[in-house]
Amino acid sequence: MEKIFNLNIFTPESLVYSGKIVSLVAPSSKGYLGALTNHDNLISDISRGKITLKEADGSIKVFNSRGKGFLEISQNNAELLLDSPPAPPSCPARASASRWP
Repeated sequence: MEKIFNLNIFTPESLVYSGKIVSLVAPSSKGYLGALTNHDNLISDISRGKITLKEADGSIKVFNSRGKGFLEISQNNAELLLDSPPAPPSCPARASASRWP
């Protein structure tokens, strides 16, 4: 079983996503950053681009961030605060062991 952590994605209007994930990749001003379970504490800016997450069940969701925001990771909890709603998530094919670390 893969190790998981919690992710919440908020906009000023609502909670966009809440779930248990295995990994997160998000765009920042310094490039894309990735996070797995037990990541060190982190606060980073978020810029426009694809936010990709692998859920605990192996499915992958991709949100297209259309604005800016912040990411905070602390004690296996990640929160993304976005200034505008992301485009609805796309769900690529289920991740296979050969495609995803």
